[in-house]
Amino acid sequence: MNNLHAKKSLGQNFLKSKKAITTMIESVGTNESSLVVEIGPGKGALTGPLLETGATVIAYELDERMIQLLEEKFKPYTSSKKLILHHTDILEADLLGDTQGRQYSIVANIPYYITGMILRTMLSHDHPPMNMSLLMQKEVAYRITRQDGKNSILSLAVDFYADARYEMLVKKQYFNPSPKVDSAIISLFNIRNKSKDYHALEKEYFQVVKQAFSQKRKKAINNLSQLAPKEFWKHVFASLEISDAERAENIPHQLWLSLASAFRDWTNDQ
Repeated sequence: MNNLHAKKSLGQNFLKSKKAITTMIESVGTNESSLVVEIGPGKGALTGPLLETGATVIAYELDERMIQLLEEKFKPYTSSKKLILHHTDILEADLLGDTQGRQYSIVANIPYYITGMILRTMLSHDHPPMNMSLLMQKEVAYRITRQDGKNSILSLAVDFYADARYEMLVKKQYFNPSPKVDSAIISLFNIRNKSKDYHALEKEYFQVVKQAFSQKRKKAINNLSQLAPKEFWKHVFASLEISDAERAENIPHQLWLSLASAFRDWTNDQ
């Protein structure tokens, strides 16, 4: 069954880089007491090394062929419940129930076409992971971790929920079949718990971010003037030592929460 071909419809590209596998596992710090959720285990390139750390692995796989392969390949682990397989879409999974409320990490070589949906679903989940190690399209990884030094809506969206770190490049030849583009590994950590007061700013934060980027070539303050009067934003920018000439992509990422908080206060006063 190891000769099973990848299904293009599921975005399957099987990882074959030992260095990448080691990097992903080490970045979430798994041990015998860890609980790891794996998304799309495929033929088990990541699953095996994860199990060897002593961790318990809950794997979600849409391809029934791969479920059968994994059951055979890791029979001692499925028998002992160290590997729990679900023929389920991770986006529809009952993570709170499946993990029995335990803290967990996510490790995944995710299909390019659902990267954004997985990030949104997992980071804003009522029972989010402690940390994540994700293998994704290089360009998306670069944007999230600001490899060009500039903000994007994507990088700031991830910022709201977690801290991100670039780990390594994985060239396309380290997959079977080879995708058309290279991939990269990122880690997400310090993931904010949705129950905390921090998330009270969620609505205003995304309003401010999206409006500030609505016309990228315009100054951020001019874009934001569609949300509140320009004089208000001039005062806020001055208090945060942001130049009125700054574009959204260049405003320090740690100041966006302050911009959202100021906007919420202004909204409440109206």
